[in-house]
Amino acid sequence: MNLAQKQGVAGARSGSSGGALGALHRLAEVRKREGISRRTVARRLKTTVSAVKAMEESPDLLLSQLVAWQKALRVPIGELLAEPDEGLSQPVLKRARMVRLMKTASAIFHWSRQKSIRRLAQMLMEQLVELMPELAEVGPWPMRGRRRPLPPIEGGYHHPVTLPPGSNPM
Repeated sequence: MNLAQKQGVAGARSGSSGGALGALHRLAEVRKREGISRRTVARRLKTTVSAVKAMEESPDLLLSQLVAWQKALRVPIGELLAEPDEGLSQPVLKRARMVRLMKTASAIFHWSRQKSIRRLAQMLMEQLVELMPELAEVGPWPMRGRRRPLPPIEGGYHHPVTLPPGSNPM
């Protein structure tokens, strides 16, 4: 019996799933820390939510599946393979925190009606993008539990980094 089978048996006996003891991956843990839903992962992997859940709960995956997850979550593949007893690396934790900050700033920008608040949120978003350019593609948190589609923006970004035309921030 190989290591994956032994750990898979141990995981099955303990009733564990996802990033728990016995799994050789941390798909669910990394997905949650990145603030990405199963539905979004399913869309990126071109599969179903139930298939995503099954992969997260599986103690062992194909390498091609891990590579697909790495691309879908946009994290280093090593973070998906790390030992279950270790925490996520500092760069990944920092990135997850910055993604949450950007989602919050973007939500404030999109849902606030006060121009001064929108301007502060815009400045925060610009500063976050300056620190980590990939954050320019991060959109706001969904409002009231349902996703509201944003209009397409030039350059493929999910949110504008500047105020809409005709608005005066001051």
